[in-house]
Amino acid sequence: MTELHNVEADASRFRLRVFVVGAVVLLAFLLIVWRLVVLQVMRHEDLADQAESNRTAVVPIVPNRGLILDRNGVVLATNYSAYTLEITPSRAIDLEATIDELAKIVDIQQRDRRRFKRLMDESRSFESLPIRTRLTDQEVARFAAQRYRFPGVEIKARLFRNYPMGEVASHAIGYIGRINQREKERIEDSDDAANYRGTDYIGKLGVEQSFESTLHGHTGFERLETSAGGHAVRRLNSHPATPGGTVMLSLDIKLQKLVEEMFGDRRGALVALDPRNGEVLALVSKPTFDPNLFVDGIDQENWQALNESINKPLLNRALRGTYPPGSTYKPFMALAALELGKRNPTAVFNDPGFFNYGGRTFRSHEGGLGGVDMHRAIQYSSNTYFYSLAVEMGVDAIHDFMKPLGFGQITGIDLGGELRGVLPSTEWKRNAYKRPEAKRWYSGETVSLGIGQGYNNFTMLQLAVAEATLANGGTRHRPHLIKAVKDSVTGEVTEVQQPPGENLGFKPKNVAIVNNALMAVNQAGTGRRVFAGAPYTSAGKTGTAQAVSLGQNVKYNAQLLAEHQRDHSLFAAFAPVEEPRVAVAVIVENAGFGAAAAAPIVRRVFDYWLLGQYPSAEDLAAVAKGQAGAPMGTPRRAEDVPLTTP
Repeated sequence: MTELHNVEADASRFRLRVFVVGAVVLLAFLLIVWRLVVLQVMRHEDLADQAESNRTAVVPIVPNRGLILDRNGVVLATNYSAYTLEITPSRAIDLEATIDELAKIVDIQQRDRRRFKRLMDESRSFESLPIRTRLTDQEVARFAAQRYRFPGVEIKARLFRNYPMGEVASHAIGYIGRINQREKERIEDSDDAANYRGTDYIGKLGVEQSFESTLHGHTGFERLETSAGGHAVRRLNSHPATPGGTVMLSLDIKLQKLVEEMFGDRRGALVALDPRNGEVLALVSKPTFDPNLFVDGIDQENWQALNESINKPLLNRALRGTYPPGSTYKPFMALAALELGKRNPTAVFNDPGFFNYGGRTFRSHEGGLGGVDMHRAIQYSSNTYFYSLAVEMGVDAIHDFMKPLGFGQITGIDLGGELRGVLPSTEWKRNAYKRPEAKRWYSGETVSLGIGQGYNNFTMLQLAVAEATLANGGTRHRPHLIKAVKDSVTGEVTEVQQPPGENLGFKPKNVAIVNNALMAVNQAGTGRRVFAGAPYTSAGKTGTAQAVSLGQNVKYNAQLLAEHQRDHSLFAAFAPVEEPRVAVAVIVENAGFGAAAAAPIVRRVFDYWLLGQYPSAEDLAAVAKGQAGAPMGTPRRAEDVPLTTP
């Protein structure tokens, strides 16, 4: 029997299927069109960039780092080119085996391996890291012949930093080192991230760190066309890097070197300023270190020697060493008394050799000085006079007067890392201690402040700034190392403008009273032996500061104390008195009386700066041993003494 079909129903089903299929086709077509719109219109620029990046590679061109010069044009930091053997850990098949095989071709010491391991810990695996630097031509040739055996290993030509003066002025100049992970993250988060692409080294200390942006320059780029395998085919275009600017300092490197030689093996610090404008002429911290050790990444042995030394050569004592100023503080106490109306300069006080207060006896000169007015109290350094003055003034009045002079304050020098020190006050003590009884200020604690002891702790930079302010009649300038910047492209030299000096408002007659007494120190007081025969007038104050506290009735005897426990030797001075051109503050740690160790160094600084004289070899050796007074032998003309490098 033949089955009858419903033609109409079949046709209806067919039309429905055609409609569904057509709708699906249309939807698919619309989706294709939409995707084309997205790809060709909406994401055109993004995809074009991706396509271009697949075809090309942008390679950063690291700029040459700028030079550092002293005030006379002597090069303190420069660059040189050398070959480096580098490994990309992620591309090496067996890293340890690779290094062992490389050692058969190129001299790789154990310290090179340790340094490479440390760099790996600080870097990413896909970064190229040096296993050996400064290869000889023979080593380069030997490796090139067997290059095919070492995937992930290559020779690169790199610029290396060099410090021609070696250890001289190392704390002031600083050094560069490889960028660590923390610094890398900080750079990536900054607005200058693009400028540091390809840069592996950065300033770590001193001028190198403080003027990093000036010395670094501007990174260039080279756009290369690459093959599917990532190999460069041709250069499309490039933008050259702009070398960093040349930083010109106020530092006189020959004076700096002279001072460092005069310290010999002793520890201490010296800051010499031009009181007229705040220029730093010398910034010495002893002992020093060789910044060249850090350029490639310092090895473990040298790092341990520097870091664990009892002499702390990495400590910048000029900016970060804080010391009681001792008797160098007395002239400022005297000025405070005059400005605040606490003392008549002609009033005479008896100095019996001690001062009794609150049941305690505070020591002064053995046998006493008898009757002293302000002039004699400064000239012969009467402790009793200034003990009583401190009690009359009180700690807060002393604090408020000394603060504008820069004691216990950040000076604002254009180097990072300076410490504030301690300028005590009742508020300071409340904040510094936790126990209620320790927060209280006791009147007996004020006594020692008058002679620069007690809680007083300042840097030599702060003392030098205060001394320069006194020399300048009360106008304080911000200390600074940088004088000018030279553009590496145009050669144009731009002076770095400094803020105008701040007049602290001291009365000229009061400043004159103090300065006349300081002049008498060097003419007939504690500095007379050292400044005998000087053809210029100078003003200064010797100081001796305790390194450790002694019992009330214990007499100081250096021979019974360990070397690190002996008193510090200080001297602060300026010259010439009529028109001061140089102010100096110096400390020689654990060297005893200021007139014996510190003052002779300052005399030679003045002779160099004012007379152009360089000590004789005999005199230089005596100063370095703390056995000199006035200069001995025939001084040399400073310009005739060659500036030798290590």
